Amino acid sequence: MSPINSLWFKWKSFRLPWRKSFLVGQDLRGNTFWEFKDALNAGRFRRIVKFDPKTHFADVQVTPQWHQWLRHLRRDPPSLEEQQQDVLRQMQIKQLARLADERWASKPSYLDKPATNATPAPATANPADAVTAPAAAPTAGASTPDAPATPESAPQQQAPPATGAEAEPKTNETTTTTNKKDKDPWAAAAKGGPSEKWEPEPWTPTVTRR
Repeated sequence: MSPINSLWFKWKSFRLPWRKSFLVGQDLRGNTFWEFKDALNAGRFRRIVKFDPKTHFADVQVTPQWHQWLRHLRRDPPSLEEQQQDVLRQMQIKQLARLADERWASKPSYLDKPATNATPAPATANPADAVTAPAAAPTAGASTPDAPATPESAPQQQAPPATGAEAEPKTNETTTTTNKKDKDPWAAAAKGGPSEKWEPEPWTPTVTRR
């Protein structure tokens, strides 16, 4: 603020008897706050804020301290030191909130996809044990040239087709299953009763006598 403006604001803040409005203070944005006498209620001053005419109404911002003073919720207006301390408090809160967000983001979340790391082969406790350990036994599928072929490794021969004597049990099994179906009471019930096949007779009008 220039010295001329500071002198002018100081002159306006004097509560002279012939004045109708008095300057109370200003905020860090340059808005000025005034009190003036009310014509209807002489015992109570009305409070208003004056801002730059070039500023749009939606862009005017009033701090909570000055808003309380305008609503007569506090008696004394806030000083410049109080407003500066409030700005520092807000900056500290934002800094603490940013640090808290960084700590929270650094922690693993249950929603993250788990990392798939290949598990390394287990190392032997003693290197001497690995040297003196016997060779691994050959697998079932592998065969040595000296050893004879085992029955498992030999190719399986296909069984000859079944003869008539061997095929008889299968026919008996089919007959038993058909007999079970015929004797099943639920199978007959599933087909439906005699009423399902009933149809009404066509109606024929009779000749009436005169």
